[in-house]
Amino acid sequence: MGKRVADPSDREHDALKRGERPQTIEKDDDEVGDFEDEFEDEYESEDEIFEAGVDGRPDAEREAEELKDAMDIDQQTFIVGRNKLAAGETLAPDPSTYEMLHNLTSTWPCLSFDILRDDLGDDRKTYPATIYAVAGTQAQAGREKENELMVMKLSGLSRMEREQEEDSDEEDDEEENADPILESKTIPLSSTTNRIRAHQTPQSDSSKPPTTLTATMTESGQVLIHDVTPHLTSFDTPGTHITTNHSKPISTLRMHKATEGYALDWSPLWPQGKLVTGDNDGNIYITTHHDGGSWATDSRPFTGHDSSVEELQWSPSENSVFSSASSDGTVKVWDTRSKSHRPGLSIQVSNVDVNVMSWSHQTTHLLATGADDGEWAVWDLRTWPKPNSANSSKPSPIANFKFHKEQITSIEWHPTNNSTLAVAAGDNTVTQWDISVEFDDEESKDTAGVQDVPPQLLFVHYMESVKECRWHPQIPGCVMASGGAGFG
Repeated sequence: MGKRVADPSDREHDALKRGERPQTIEKDDDEVGDFEDEFEDEYESEDEIFEAGVDGRPDAEREAEELKDAMDIDQQTFIVGRNKLAAGETLAPDPSTYEMLHNLTSTWPCLSFDILRDDLGDDRKTYPATIYAVAGTQAQAGREKENELMVMKLSGLSRMEREQEEDSDEEDDEEENADPILESKTIPLSSTTNRIRAHQTPQSDSSKPPTTLTATMTESGQVLIHDVTPHLTSFDTPGTHITTNHSKPISTLRMHKATEGYALDWSPLWPQGKLVTGDNDGNIYITTHHDGGSWATDSRPFTGHDSSVEELQWSPSENSVFSSASSDGTVKVWDTRSKSHRPGLSIQVSNVDVNVMSWSHQTTHLLATGADDGEWAVWDLRTWPKPNSANSSKPSPIANFKFHKEQITSIEWHPTNNSTLAVAAGDNTVTQWDISVEFDDEESKDTAGVQDVPPQLLFVHYMESVKECRWHPQIPGCVMASGGAGFG
């Protein structure tokens, strides 16, 4: 080991140990020794302290650098539906952001579907989940005879795998991670389904399941009514026999003649079944199901649109009121009691086609619309002026968003939350929004430094050629969607 050169202070220390007295250093009386301040370099003037920020730099300099960093991040952020994938690139979902995620491939794409209520309970949060649904197919040209009405039961829908908690039960985990099971019954159709909606009527005997009817708006212009109760019963009652007659429509409505249509809706306030349908000629018809099984259509249509009727919605609170959206850019509100069959309210909400619309069941004066240019908006019907009123000014939406750059193909209010909506668009995305989120005065309309992403946007899911999205009425936060490759 090398020896260290003796330090004078060490020699002085040894002398003290031997009992020798240290030498006294003589100084002039008038001379005061200089003391070294070990913190001398860390003190600053008051001006320097006020100018510097938390990291010793001026705030303005630090904020400018943070802004530059945010801009660099923004250039690298991939926004689903906005940025284009390069050749050979694919998108994969982040499992940690989903409570449940499953994909189902169908033989043919489905333009439309509907979720059915069941007797498994409301507000259920246990897994595996079960969903009952109906859908109509879109077979390719020349193979129209292969179209089907699909009645489905999806069970064993497990939640996404999470890190196991210390006190978790292994048997419960095995049940939650069960493999999904699809059971289906099909009804042959000879034409593409443009829109399908279901209606359920409780039976007088509460021990029996409700009667479930479907209305299918076909490409041929016919509206087919089916009773799919036996098909649903067969999933949970072994031995249920489905006959050929069960797959035949109980009524075929031909009031639209050969005119194709997309708009269709059941009234939620008419238990026996009341249907409103619209076609590409702008005609709207009302059909009522009466006791005894008969169906009666008012031969006189409701008219007022200059182009095709794209969407129809019954009022959730008034059984004689419905609304319509059209490719003429207007939304109209009608009352079936009107002898003139003319709209009571009419507003030009867009300069392009209004494709879809949803009436809030929680706040019944709110109406959401989605247009062909990717913009969607929420309107307060209380601000809409009546025809020939003194107030002729055009109302403004209480919220509108231009995040999507392709046409809006579906929009729906959350069944229990009056500020949450799901939106599907032609940019291959399903998005979830909360319009109750407000801007702070000091915040921009951007989220986390990413431009044009409003803070009301909660979630973005990628789905190829998505057409419709629907909330499950009994499973909180569960959204099902149909697309070019099936369901998600």
